Amino acid sequence: QVQLVESGGGLVQAGGSLRLSCAASGSILSINTMGWYRQAPGKQRELVARISGGGSTNYADSVKGRFTISRDIAKNTVSLQMISLKPEDTAVYFCKVDRYGHEYWGQGTQVTVSS
Repeated sequence: QVQLVESGGGLVQAGGSLRLSCAASGSILSINTMGWYRQAPGKQRELVARISGGGSTNYADSVKGRFTISRDIAKNTVSLQMISLKPEDTAVYFCKVDRYGHEYWGQGTQVTVSS
C-alpha cells in the first residue's frame, strides 16, 4: 500500500500562484508515474500533469506554460507549481501514483481561485 498526503491548497486571487506537494509513504519502492488530477464541481476528474520515473512529463493543454510538475525521488514527493492561476483552475486537486499496475490516490486538496 502507498499512502499519499497532499498539501498546499488554498484560496488565491486570479493571477496568483500556489505550490502543491504530495508525499508518498508506505510501499514506495518501484513507484512509477506520479501525477496530479483535478475535479471541479459537476465535472469529471481530469489529468493536470504527470511525471514518469524517468522524468518525462505530460500536461493538460489548459495548464501548459503555467503549471510545472516536479519530483524528488529521494524524498518520494511530487510537486505542482502553479502560476497565473485562473478561476477555471478552481477544483479539488488529487495526487496519484502508479505502482505495479495499481493506482493510489490522495485525499485531495482544494484550490480556489477568485476573480
